[in-house]
Amino acid sequence: MDSNRKIYQTYHLARYEDSFVNRYIQDFVREEPLLIRVEDRPYSVVMRTPGDEIAHAAGFCLSEGLVESPEDIASIGFCSDLDENSVMVKLNDERKKLVSEQLERRGFLSQTSCGICGREMIEDLTNNLKVVDEESEISYRQVFECVEKFFQHQEYYVRTRGTHAVMLFDSRLNIIVKAEDVGRHNAMDKSIGALFLGNRMSDVYLAVLSSRISFEIIQKAARAGIPILISISNPTSMAVEMGLKLNMTLVCLDKKSGFIVPCGEKRVRAKNIDLD
Repeated sequence: MDSNRKIYQTYHLARYEDSFVNRYIQDFVREEPLLIRVEDRPYSVVMRTPGDEIAHAAGFCLSEGLVESPEDIASIGFCSDLDENSVMVKLNDERKKLVSEQLERRGFLSQTSCGICGREMIEDLTNNLKVVDEESEISYRQVFECVEKFFQHQEYYVRTRGTHAVMLFDSRLNIIVKAEDVGRHNAMDKSIGALFLGNRMSDVYLAVLSSRISFEIIQKAARAGIPILISISNPTSMAVEMGLKLNMTLVCLDKKSGFIVPCGEKRVRAKNIDLD
């Protein structure tokens, strides 16, 4: 398979700069699911950039504590010659006994066949996601107003330069909750969790994030019913694909005076186009 086709995916998008819109195409890094099976059973699904799947699975097993040395692995390889989205790991008998409790862990998928494809995994992971409400919009100026507020309220990052942040805004573009964490997914969970526990999810109008938008971020935002995501860097290909499918708007800063909108352009107002 051609490496460029695996690693990059091209999308048509809009670039906003000084309130004007230009359309062009851009490559985004690909993101696909990898099913890691251990001893003939699904163990975990990880979202990753395609490539080095065998090494990825081996490193994952080491990180999980399933193995301590290469000798603990009896065999490792793709589940079939045609599928690079599924890797099978088998342990030697001695190691199997030592990690037997961990091997009882269930995977995220209902499918158990080796020949599962990436598309089927995505369907399984997103079967409980709903298309978000489209009655929302934001202007070019408001995008930067939200980003400015975002930077002003990154308390931990200012001191440590080591955290990610998520801030949720209401329809008046006031910050209603913020969270910082070393992990961007954790920051997202903390922010939506705070509103969820307070029964205030309906207050959320948009989110601003300190890092790229990935599949998991889209998944979490969709579950929370957030229609607009603003990020400081570009999304992955899977994020764009899911954003299109779920009717979400992704706004990604391109430079100080502009940003790109890979999907959901109808929610973003600019001077030189009619979005009605």
